Amino acid sequence: MEKFVYGTSREMAAAAAGSAAEAIKTAIKTTGRANIILATGASQIEMLGCLTGAEGVDWSKVTMFHLDEYIGLGPDHPAKFGKYLRERFVEKVEGLKAAHFVNGDARDSKQECKRIGRTIAKHPTDVALIGIGENGHLAFNDPPADFQTEEPYIVVELDERCRKQQLGEGWFETLEQVPSRAISMSIGQILKSKSLIVTVPDRRKAEAVKKALEGPVTPMCPASILQRHDNCKLFLDAEAASLLTTH
Repeated sequence: MEKFVYGTSREMAAAAAGSAAEAIKTAIKTTGRANIILATGASQIEMLGCLTGAEGVDWSKVTMFHLDEYIGLGPDHPAKFGKYLRERFVEKVEGLKAAHFVNGDARDSKQECKRIGRTIAKHPTDVALIGIGENGHLAFNDPPADFQTEEPYIVVELDERCRKQQLGEGWFETLEQVPSRAISMSIGQILKSKSLIVTVPDRRKAEAVKKALEGPVTPMCPASILQRHDNCKLFLDAEAASLLTTH
């Protein structure tokens, strides 16, 4: 794992987006296409803004996959992750080849996992752009995360700290409004990505960052599994890196 620390979140976001753009361009040059995974949440907003403005990316050769989605949240809810990605990415780039979304409103969530799982199995991932949660989660894989499942997407229960994070970021007015279940890309599927670009701003993420980088690899800190990926770049601002022993 490579670690990069920047003074501000804006500098961090620009650097992460630049690294992602280069990885996407390399994949297109090598194979004629690029398959990417995009996360959502407050931590990704600045980075996605920089990525959509990156020069030299042929978006007509890029296929996007959606990392996770709440179950049972109405299609027009402001916290809907599919809505977030359409507004902040899909509508901002020209001629995207394809965008595959998780349908959190599907009648049968397990069948939806199988549907999107079959699709991503046909598209080996070149670049995954993800974050780390306050509880150390990756996607919606809260602790203790399942490191063993081979299913690409799974139905998960969201723990209270995860739900409080969503409330604290302003996506909901009350904790009761935050869904308790979601469809999430699994840890194993995330790790299949050839390149991981992990963007983590804010002091509230500092404890999780320290455990992920300096602690043992354990399902109790799902992000610790990033230590085992051969091509993972972690982009932090000074606040997120504030508890690390060495910068």
